[in-house]
Amino acid sequence: MVYFGGLLAVLGVGTLLFRDGDVVGLPAVGVGVGLLVIGAGVSAFGFVRRRKVRARKIAKGEPVPVGDVIERARALPRLIRAARKGEYGELPKSRMTLWVLALIYLVSPFDILPDLLPIIGVTDDAGVAVWLLTSVSTAAGLFINHERKQVGQRPLD
Repeated sequence: MVYFGGLLAVLGVGTLLFRDGDVVGLPAVGVGVGLLVIGAGVSAFGFVRRRKVRARKIAKGEPVPVGDVIERARALPRLIRAARKGEYGELPKSRMTLWVLALIYLVSPFDILPDLLPIIGVTDDAGVAVWLLTSVSTAAGLFINHERKQVGQRPLD
């Protein structure tokens, strides 16, 4: 939700800065401000929700993703290598297959909703991109947690 809210906010700012004409019959300033406000609200809700879910998982003793964005990006090749070799069984092959299919969908010129439709045409791509980034980030964070447990470091931040 945080990423989606950020995307909406960026679209709002872009509409305010670069759009002169009406957007689907509505003034560009109104659409830009609306997207910005909705995006900020969705992001704030996402942050609060994320903290509550994390606290609930820690209380239940479930594994929680760790690491910042850079650390997770560096762990991704190790994760894929370990999953392909069978050394890390917590990532199902079907998840990696879905990642590949999502990448193919994002780069292919064919869409469920054509990009020619204003705003709506980009949402399917944005939704797939947000899911892909969230899924990859979570899997990499869990892998870092797994690595830390194996080495004997403290698994939680």
